[in-house]
Amino acid sequence: MTLETIWFCVIALFWLGYLFLEGFDFGVGMLMPVLAKDNTERRVMVNTIGPVWDGNEVWLIVAGGAMFAAFPGWYASLFSAAYLPLLVVLLALIGRGVAFEYRGKVDSDRWRRNWDRVIGIGSWIPPFGVGLLLATTTLGLPLDADGNRVGGPFAALSLETLLGAVAVVGFSLVHGAAFLALKTEGDLRHRARNLATRLLPVALLPLLAFLVVVQLRSGDLWTLLLIGIAVVAAVIAWFRIRAGREGQAFAALGGVIGAAAVAIFVALYPNVLPSTLDPANTLTIAGEASSPYTLTVMTWVALFGAPAVLIYQGWTYWVFRKRIGTRHIPPVHAP
Repeated sequence: MTLETIWFCVIALFWLGYLFLEGFDFGVGMLMPVLAKDNTERRVMVNTIGPVWDGNEVWLIVAGGAMFAAFPGWYASLFSAAYLPLLVVLLALIGRGVAFEYRGKVDSDRWRRNWDRVIGIGSWIPPFGVGLLLATTTLGLPLDADGNRVGGPFAALSLETLLGAVAVVGFSLVHGAAFLALKTEGDLRHRARNLATRLLPVALLPLLAFLVVVQLRSGDLWTLLLIGIAVVAAVIAWFRIRAGREGQAFAALGGVIGAAAVAIFVALYPNVLPSTLDPANTLTIAGEASSPYTLTVMTWVALFGAPAVLIYQGWTYWVFRKRIGTRHIPPVHAP
């Protein structure tokens, strides 16, 4: 296996990590207005992701950075074409992070409601934008011979790419509900579990539909097998969440997004960004990869850096593994 292929697989793994970890993170924020009955329950929901949400976002930075270093042409063509959507995503992420820190700084219901709205908006926009970006790199852009986008800033928008964006949003909703059922206790846990049970068959349909589109466009026997695995994992997740086995359901949802992401990148390989104008303009791994020296240096850095990051993040999840409920939330006090 060449270094170009290895780094294509590594970048796919980074995006998978982001979708899995930040998926439930965004889902919790999206579900705050739906599941929480009062400020105490909203504080419980925020505290379920409080120790990990900023660490989860590192996967987005690493995925983008790895694309820039390993395949600069891929990064340049895709990110420049999606400049406006990515700017909106960035602003949403900034606002969401600020809201987590500021919602408790003033003892005022109006203050908290306003910041909770920011959390909600900042949780809906990023999964939609990331889904649009990944759908675009899978299905292609109108690229000329120089790798430049032809058309306006919304040239990437189509029913198929919008379906990919909705697919990530739907998965995040279900993943967030399952995570809340896993991490909370009492009435909030039961409401989250019931919501996940009702939501799962509907919210995962866009993801299945997008996988079918990818299969029809560029799939093969391997991608069909992976789609089958994703469907089986979704069925297992539904039965497990109904049975109150939230941990198993959460793991099965990881299998759903894992199989789906691998199917998408397998269908894309050996391309990195297809051209919808002319197949000759399609960007490929071989054509867009950095020099062998650059990829070798990156590999050595990753061999030492990646385990350290994984160990630290795993330790964080282990330390904060226990359920929390309203009884763990202290009374509001003036700062």
